[in-house]
This record gives sequence, C-alpha cells and structure tokens, in this order.
Amino acid sequence: MPKYLVHFAQVHNEFRIPELQSIAELHGFQVQIVENPGGHGSDPNRPFMVLQLDDEKHAKILAQRCILIKAIYEFYAQGTTYAELHQQNQLPEIRVEWQKYVEDTTFKFFVTGYNHKIPQRRQREVIESFSYMGFLGKIDMKNPEISLICFEEYDEDRKLATRAKHEGDSQFKQVYFGKLLAESSARPLVGVFDVKKRKYFGNTSMEAEVSLLMANQTMASPGKLMYDPFMGTGSMAYPVAHFGALVFGSDIDGRQMRGKQGVEGEPGVMRAAKQYGVQNRILDLATFDITHNPWRTGGMFDAIITDPPYGVRAGAKRLGRKRELSERQKELCRLHRENPRPDDTPYIPPTKPYELSHLVEDLVLFARYVLRPNGRLVFFLPTVTDEYEEVDINTMLCEGMEVIANSLQDFGAWGRRLITIRKTTAEEYPPPAFRERDQQPNEDGVEPTEQDKHVPAHKDFREKYFQGFSKDKAMAPTSLPPVPK
Repeated sequence: MPKYLVHFAQVHNEFRIPELQSIAELHGFQVQIVENPGGHGSDPNRPFMVLQLDDEKHAKILAQRCILIKAIYEFYAQGTTYAELHQQNQLPEIRVEWQKYVEDTTFKFFVTGYNHKIPQRRQREVIESFSYMGFLGKIDMKNPEISLICFEEYDEDRKLATRAKHEGDSQFKQVYFGKLLAESSARPLVGVFDVKKRKYFGNTSMEAEVSLLMANQTMASPGKLMYDPFMGTGSMAYPVAHFGALVFGSDIDGRQMRGKQGVEGEPGVMRAAKQYGVQNRILDLATFDITHNPWRTGGMFDAIITDPPYGVRAGAKRLGRKRELSERQKELCRLHRENPRPDDTPYIPPTKPYELSHLVEDLVLFARYVLRPNGRLVFFLPTVTDEYEEVDINTMLCEGMEVIANSLQDFGAWGRRLITIRKTTAEEYPPPAFRERDQQPNEDGVEPTEQDKHVPAHKDFREKYFQGFSKDKAMAPTSLPPVPK
C-alpha cells in the first residue's frame, strides 16, 4: 500500500485520529497508521503521521475534508539522521517513485523544521545532499510541477527554553522526506465560519473549528438528515449544512434561535444560514423540550449533533415545576382554565433545572429512538479532570448504543470531551419515557441501577465549576454566584 505523510495543525491533538477514521468511513476506505521507529506512529501529539492508503485519491479526500490537516505528502523516507533517510530514499521501491520526475519536471525543494528555524546555510547543505536524485528539470519557486520537502521534527519542550539563535540545530527527533500531494482545502473553512464574522451569534456559540470537527464526526454529506435538539444560535447547523446535509433544529427556548428579528422578521439562525448560502438546507426550527418531544416515529435522522447546556454560561432546563403547587394554587389554575380572560397573555410553561448526568442519559435514549441504524450521536460532555474515569461514559449508555470516539479538549482543572456514539442495532424502540429523578432512590419503588450507583465526574458539573472543583467545598452546600448570561 502506498504511504503518505500527513502534516497536522497543532491544535486539538486528540481529535485527529477520530476525524481521519470518520472521513475514511464516510468515503468507504480504510486508514492504516504506520508506526515510526520507537512505536510513536499513532502518537496524536506529534505534528506528522505516516498513513497507508489504497489509493492516492483517498489521500486527496482527506486533504479536502479533514479540518486538522494542513497538507498531505507522498511519503518517500524518514530517519533519525539524514544518512538513515538517504539510505531509505535510495531503496529500489522508493527510487522508482521519484525517478519518473527526474527528466523534465519543474520542481521546488525546501527544508523546514517544526519547533526550530533552520539556518539558510544548512538548508543548502541538506538540499545538496540529495544531488544523487539527479533532477534535470528547471527549478521553479513559484509554480513548480512538484514540490519536494524535508521536515525536521524537534522536541516540543525546546520552544519553552530561552536559547541562542539556531541553538541545537540538526539535533532533531525525526526527519521526513516527501513530495507535496495536496494542501488542505478544508482548513480555510475555520476562517469562513469564524464566529466573530457571523451575522448572528451569542455567548454560547461554538467556535468554528470545533463545530467543523463535530460535523466531520457526524459524517455529514448530501442526502443525510441531521438534528440538533439544543440548537441555540445554530453553530453546529452551518458546517453540517455546508457539507450538504439537511438540518432540523429545536430548543426549549425559542428566543435563542430567533434572536432579535430583523425587518423581515427572519430568525437569527436563518439570517446566519443565508450568510453561508445554506438557508435551503435548514428544514425548520421548533420550540420544545426533548423530554416532551413531538416525534411519533423513530429512525428518522442520520445523526444528532449538539452541545448540551451544562451550566457555565447557560443552564439546562426541562419542563416542570421546581416546587409542587399548593391545593389553593391548583384550584386557581383550574378556575382560570375554565374561565379564561380575553385579554390574557399566552401561557409560558414553567421549567426546572436539568442535571447534566440525567440529561446525557436521556439524550442517549432519545438518540436510540430517533436515529437510523448506524446513526451517530455527537456531543460535548464536560468532565472534572481529577475525577474522570472511563466508566463515566458507560454510565450513560443503553442497549444498542456504543462509544466509538472520546476525545478530550483539556482546560486544566476541567475539560470537555467530544463523544461519538453509534447506534448498533436495527431494532425499533418505543419512544423513551424520561423518568423523573427528583426523588431519592427507591422512593418511586424502583431499585437503583448500576448507573444510578456510580457517580460520574460530570454529575453536578455546574456546582463543581463555580466551587473551583474543590472536593471540600463540594461536600458542603454553598450559595452559587449567578450563571453568566
């Protein structure tokens, strides 16, 4: 199988392999990661990775769709020294790859370093060391037919130390050599969907790069139907629609989707969709609570993509009252229903807090009902770093659903995990009955399950966040500051 060198952007390192695998699955091919000497081939923190693919067109597909890829190269050789690299580059099976360009191909040759600036003098020395390749074509630095490149990878921690210019030059960890195949056409989308340039956004809007990564995890493509049950300002809908999918959105609070409507009374989400030319792919927007949803049939959606509210900027809510009405209040409500006033304002149903661990369990049950077989649920889950365990994710699963990716965006004391869950069953399930969890265990006569017994790190996340993740403070009830709006 041909080998290809991938150059990654140095962000969201844990998201790289899941994104590669999702795009490969979408287009029906497999990606095999080649182990570097020392077994570091699949290390997601390194900027370079060597892949085996069946066809060159598969490499170009990855460059066209993967947000975290900067460029892909036809891979020739690598080594911990240039002597090792040259020896590998002159092997018969490698030589035949570059010899076809020797006779009359215009070319450019450059040398660059990761975490290090290579002096021009040594760049020339490196280029001259490849003289055995004997290229006869003209050098063209502006529009060459092929571009050859050497990447020298230096230790990550070198950038933290104060050192003299070019100190440690040539003391690289690994050097790679290859021919440019395709620069990323997906990475510029980060600028296209920049939230600061968007016509409608809010303080809970997801940053562009992450929403694009989430869209790739759903394997969005033309002909697919996606759903965001916590739509908000629509950050996930725009990249999904850009990749060709149709989107339906809902939220318990319709004001987030509407925003301050313009002269034509158009919702904010649709105004932003027009900005990106995807308004025809936003099917509709609706206001309802997913625990009281209108879906009367399941198996409709190819994916659910969402960022559930977890209480840092906006708390999750569900329909219901925080306290039961007194008998007197119930009687007044009954009388009001029987004798409504003609000038009365519309009824706004009351809401109550929706604890995060309960929300995600219900979300998985809901996804199993509305997703098609092999459909995906993609969402962010905040967790406390010191308390997180792998079993935390399993507490939210139900029969017929499995986790296929779990990537951490680390913020220090806490982080948020991009969870991808796949529906593995073709069985049709009835609409889920979202149980109330306000009462103590066994009060409703139901024995606690294993999920109820385990306390995941994301339980009561809002309280832990505002208490600074202190275990001592978490044990004692305290008054919380107001949630930022």
